[in-house]
This record gives sequence, structure tokens and C-alpha cells, in this order.
Amino acid sequence: MLYQLTSIDPKDFSRNCTLPGENETKVNLEELKTSVLYSGPVDPSEWVGLRKSSPLLVYLRNNLLMLAILAFEVTIYRHQEYYRCRNNLTAPVTKTIFHDITRAHLDDGLVNCVKYFINYFFYKFGLETCFLLSVNVIGQRMDFYAMIHAFWLIAVLYRRRRKAIAEIWPKYCCFLTCIITFQYFLCIGIPPAPCKDYPWRSGNANFNSNIIKWLYFPDFIVRPNPVFLVYDFMLLLCASLQRQTFEDENKAAVRIMAGDNVEICMNLDAASFSQHNPVPDFIHCRSYLDMYKVIIFSYLFWFVLTIIFITGTTRISIFCMGYLVACFYFLLFGGDLLLKPIRSILRYWDWLIAYNVFVITMKNILSIGACGYIESLIQKSCWVIQAFSLACTVKGYHIPTSNPDCKLPSGEAGIIWDSICFAFLLLQRRVFMSYYFLHVVADIKASQILASR
Repeated sequence: MLYQLTSIDPKDFSRNCTLPGENETKVNLEELKTSVLYSGPVDPSEWVGLRKSSPLLVYLRNNLLMLAILAFEVTIYRHQEYYRCRNNLTAPVTKTIFHDITRAHLDDGLVNCVKYFINYFFYKFGLETCFLLSVNVIGQRMDFYAMIHAFWLIAVLYRRRRKAIAEIWPKYCCFLTCIITFQYFLCIGIPPAPCKDYPWRSGNANFNSNIIKWLYFPDFIVRPNPVFLVYDFMLLLCASLQRQTFEDENKAAVRIMAGDNVEICMNLDAASFSQHNPVPDFIHCRSYLDMYKVIIFSYLFWFVLTIIFITGTTRISIFCMGYLVACFYFLLFGGDLLLKPIRSILRYWDWLIAYNVFVITMKNILSIGACGYIESLIQKSCWVIQAFSLACTVKGYHIPTSNPDCKLPSGEAGIIWDSICFAFLLLQRRVFMSYYFLHVVADIKASQILASR
């Protein structure tokens, strides 16, 4: 607000930068005129975060919103603390909406089941939510840092077991914190007041604007998109909550209320274990909740195979061939596969998840060609574009118009269907790891025995 005083005039300390010569840069004149350095007087206070604004309320609305939210949060917590002290109440073990709903009420009916998942959805499915947000970051960005996110996703999924993932999770949270901070400094960049451009804009550099944008380099012409940091922050937020969940899983009071997240034994034989199953049998549909359980645990497997088939047929490329092979394999041997021990089922299913993540990673790596070197690929290697369905799916890149001899497969690019497939593969893996699934396997086994008799 002090900067809005009429006595402060930005023209007094602004500076005009001179255009570089033809030998000093490879950037054309029209592109140079869009640069922060040469589009007008350079105000050094804008780099700090100060600028003249009218009306002032629009300029200050985010700060006022932050102040209002913080005041609201303090008011709520102080009121809760005062109310509990006045009525001699203790704070609940878990911060939930329905305090009287525990794991024991999960199978009591559809209403109690909904209440339970309102309370403990992230406790049960927070890890899968983090994986989906990681894939969302990759799909929204498709740049160098998205590739780093993909490698970290592979490293975390490689651990397979929940307990092993919990050991590496603090390092993953540290990585997200560091990479967001580093990218924020890249978005700020160097001050434009000295009129010094970045080295990748010099005459000796071989970087074009598309490559600079893909590498997420600071630049005065193609500035890094700060909206990407919002996706990274949402991933960091959920990863931090998941780290707290891993810590809560080791508390006895939380396990009594929300249940444990201990994974099922890998060597378990479902048919022989059904009579000792700790969860009630739902096969005979005694309630509406049992009907939903039958749909999820009995028929979700075949629905996921349908999603895999759609993923492989909506886009025509080399990567889609793997989805079709996997789909037909599980359609051929899926019935027998469900009767095998859990370890055997997960071995095949984890290979399918690994291939899905591999495809997502490769599409992200190949995006440097689809977004950065697309002009040279159209002229020299059109077969690469058609084989891998290369097309830039992120806005802001300069993409040439399609050549009649080499059409860009814009409608077949992207990882939307790969992400949908990834979500259903993770959901089906949780079904395989559930005690409810053992009732389904026992019912299939009993049906086969009855049919043979």
C-alpha cells in the first residue's frame, strides 16, 4: 500500500534496455520484442513484487484472503479448545466428522459404510491418491521435471509392499519440498534491471523457445509457467498427509478406531482360508451394501480388463500393443488366475502396472521431441511421430501446422487413458489385497467343484 503513494513514480528508476546485435543472439526480432527486457521500460520493483495497481482491492485480495482464512482457522481451534475445557472433554484420537463410527461399523449397512469412508477414506486410500496425483503432475506438465516425478514414481512403486514404501516415503516428501522450492526460484529468475539476458539466449547457444519451456528454464521471453507449481503443491500436500498416515498406522488407538492397514499374507490360499476370514461373507446379498460388494469384488476385474482394452484401442501406437496383449492374456487365463495364491496374482498384476507406468514415463520422455524438436521430426523422421503418436499436449509451445506428408496425431497423444487405466489397476490391486476378495475366490472354487460333481 505504501508503494501506491503518488510520491513514488516507477519512471524515476525504470531503465530501457537496448536490443542485442545480430551476432549476439539467434532469436529473431519479433520474438525479442516480446521479452521483458525489450518490450518496455524495466521496472526493478516488479521483480520484488511491487507494482502500481488500480483498484487497489484487486491487488491486495489474495493477501486479504490469506488473512481471513488464518483468522477463521484460529477462531475455530480456539473455540474448540474453550468448549472442551469448559465441559471437561478430551480431544478425539482421530480428527473425524462422525466420532461414533469405527471399523466395526463398516459392514453394518450402506449408511455406516459411507460415514466410515467420509472419516477414513484417506487413511485407507491415501497412498493410491498420491500415486494418482503424481501421474496428474506428469500429464499436466510433460516436461523435464515431470520426467523426474516419473522416475520417483517408479522408485516408490518398485518397493511394492506398503511397509517398504513407508520407509522411503520421508525421502519422497523431502524431494517434493526441495523441487518445489527450486522451481519457485526458477520462476523468479534473475532481476531484469541489469539488462543481462540468460546464456541460453546468446549467439553460441542452440536452444529454441520450445526447448527452454520443456526444460523449465528461467527466461524473459518464455517465462516458466507458475501454475505447474500448484499441481506439485497438491502432490506435496497429499504426500505429507500420507506420511502422517504412516505414522498413525503404528498407533494402537488409531487402529482400534480406523482399523489396520496391514497387507494380506502373500502366500495365502483363498479357498482354504475362507472359513477363518475376519470379514463377513457378502456373496448371498443380505443387504444393499452386500450387493455393492459383489459388484466391486466379483466383477470389477472384468471391468478393468475392459478399460485396458479401451486404452489399447483408442490410440494406435506401439505402446498400445502391450495393453492389448495384456488384456487378451488375462481374458484367456483370468478365471484360473483368480484361484491362484495372492502372490501369483499380484506378480502378474504388478507387471501390468509396471508396463503402464513405463508407457507414461516413455511418453513423457518422448515429449521433448513432440514439443521441442517437432519441426525437425516432421521434415526428417515422420515415421517416429506416427509410430509413437508424438504430439505436444501442453499449451504454450510453438507447434507448426501439419504437413500434408506428415500429419500430427493430435487426437491420439497424451496420457489421459493411461492415467485412467492406472487408477483402475491400483483399485483392482487393492481388491486383490482385501480379505473380502477371498470370499469371491472361495465361491468360484465351490462353483467349480459343484459343476464337476
